[in-house]
Amino acid sequence: MGFLKRTNKKFDYKPRFYKGEGNPFEIGHKFDEFRTTIGKNKGLKGKVLQAIDELKSPKDDESKRTTKVIFTIVAILVLVFLFIIDFDLSIFTK
Repeated sequence: MGFLKRTNKKFDYKPRFYKGEGNPFEIGHKFDEFRTTIGKNKGLKGKVLQAIDELKSPKDDESKRTTKVIFTIVAILVLVFLFIIDFDLSIFTK
């Protein structure tokens, strides 16, 4: 009964139009090369501490500007929320 004992066929597939480097089937995020929290398996505490250190020391002006934009958006959303729930802002004035 040789026809029941089949082995899986192996294909040597190469993509027709792929001209890049490396394996086209490797799954990787496009920002992995810029992240410092990936790579070595440091555990949760090590990753959190490294992310906090990275957040405290921005490397360029764009990250400072991004932080200001995030704080501005959060402040606007808080004010919109207070307006929706009819919060009386007159308690902050005399």
